[in-house]
Amino acid sequence: MKTEVTELLGIEYPIIQGGMAWVAEYHLAAAVSAAGGLGLIGAASAPADWVRQQVREVKKLTDKPFGVNIMLMSPYADEIAQVIVEEKVPVVTTGAGNPEKYMKMWKEAGVKKFVFSSSATVYGEENDIPYIETMKRGSCSNPYGWTKVMMEEILEDAAKADEELTVVLLRYFNPIGAHESGRMGEDPQGIPNNLMPYIAQVAVGRRDHLTVYGGDYPTKDGTCRRDYIHVMDLANGHLKAVEYAAQHKGVEVFNLGTGTPYSVLEIIHAFESANDIKIKYEIGDRRAGDLPEFWANAEKAEKILGWKTQRTLEDMCRDTWNWQKNNPQGYNK
Repeated sequence: MKTEVTELLGIEYPIIQGGMAWVAEYHLAAAVSAAGGLGLIGAASAPADWVRQQVREVKKLTDKPFGVNIMLMSPYADEIAQVIVEEKVPVVTTGAGNPEKYMKMWKEAGVKKFVFSSSATVYGEENDIPYIETMKRGSCSNPYGWTKVMMEEILEDAAKADEELTVVLLRYFNPIGAHESGRMGEDPQGIPNNLMPYIAQVAVGRRDHLTVYGGDYPTKDGTCRRDYIHVMDLANGHLKAVEYAAQHKGVEVFNLGTGTPYSVLEIIHAFESANDIKIKYEIGDRRAGDLPEFWANAEKAEKILGWKTQRTLEDMCRDTWNWQKNNPQGYNK
């Protein structure tokens, strides 16, 4: 199945494995690559020697392309980046952190295309809704948002200095859901910070109840509204972005969202309806940094990338519960 993605990455099928820490090890990465997709080793916060060993184990099992996912905030990020260059790993994906100090190294290694997982938080507090890509970045309401702003600026500056670079900035809205198989899903460690995994843990009995942060916002039911997108639609957005990057140079920004906001209470009731289960919740105080509502204008992604969401809110709720009920303790069975 030939696409721009397969030709760019040298793989048979446009399938890219997730690089989740402690799950994406050499045996999984090798199996995915050998089957014609792109396998990834999740480096996370592991030492560089472990990553080097993982890379070499993959090479023993397959001669097909594979990659490494680096968490740039890792204390070993510098050493891991060097391992990737030394071992000639063909594909690198990155997580949170500052890529600036690695740009020179990657340039020397011939890396010319960057697809960055950014966030709608870069629009800040000042912009009107819905958010459109032409808006200026705003004043973010939390530290996470500021990290995305800084990384966007670094990548844009790099592209201005090198006409051969391609930078695609994907501004996520609120990914939820899970793979429809029920075998891959969100497994936060400790108390979840996001709404849907908290609802799922209440449903499966790991949490007693959900606290809704604020019931007095200027929305129709008093709770915050967000643009929720199925994680598999988000994955498809990445494939489209890689296809675009293969054919273009310079910087381009795309919103990845549905364009339809839902309130916290609407999400709770949709989960209950989709899965025939009751969720115990109570209304608490507001949480600092939460905006009342925001959502995407996703017309640009549809027009240029040929991408739009396919899955409904019911799909998001059903797939989340399918993952959680089959994995009540997450990956730690």
